Amino acid sequence: MKQGVTGTSSPERNLKLTPANQLTLLRIILVPLFVLLLVSGRQGSAVIVFLAAGLTDVLDGLVARRLGQKTALGTLLDPIADKLLLVSSFIVLSLQSLGLAVHIPQWLLIIVIGRDLLIALSVLMVNLLNGKRVFPPSVLGKAATAAQSITVVAVLVSNWLRQAIGGLEALFYVTAALTVGSAVHYLLRGAGLLNSTQQQNPREKPQSTTERRGPRE
Repeated sequence: MKQGVTGTSSPERNLKLTPANQLTLLRIILVPLFVLLLVSGRQGSAVIVFLAAGLTDVLDGLVARRLGQKTALGTLLDPIADKLLLVSSFIVLSLQSLGLAVHIPQWLLIIVIGRDLLIALSVLMVNLLNGKRVFPPSVLGKAATAAQSITVVAVLVSNWLRQAIGGLEALFYVTAALTVGSAVHYLLRGAGLLNSTQQQNPREKPQSTTERRGPRE
């Protein structure tokens, strides 16, 4: 969950390991543990660790707001932790070599990773051309992240039960649609920022011949 940062925070405070930031770091630490449990075939334990990591995602933002400890460090670490958890889950659960009963389709993995790379490149381009810009998560982006998380949990539970749960195939397509939709939405937002900047700062028109020569005597 995005923690944000207050405008009056000092540099020391922004870099402080607040309780919220510690929860975010805990989520990052849980990622390799989750992968290890999944690779070793301990599906039940992997489900518990994934849910625990998801709980820290809810709590870090809540704690930051309640204690008034929103920092730049938290703003940086929070999306990194989210992406590490989700991307690692999608990659491992799509590996055919693990012998899982149920896999995440390769085409869905490509869509999820492709969307993240596309958004990262778009944000980089906008920041380079327009200066630093903040892209708060949109409703569609949050829906895509929620769908991806539900997909991971559904596949984990399916492997725990050794059979696909009902509606899993439909969930794959819903997740893909939301992921693609959010990518298009972010691209449109980026394009809108670029266009608005160009309109606010139009290029200077070249002077006419008369203007260059100056007024006739």
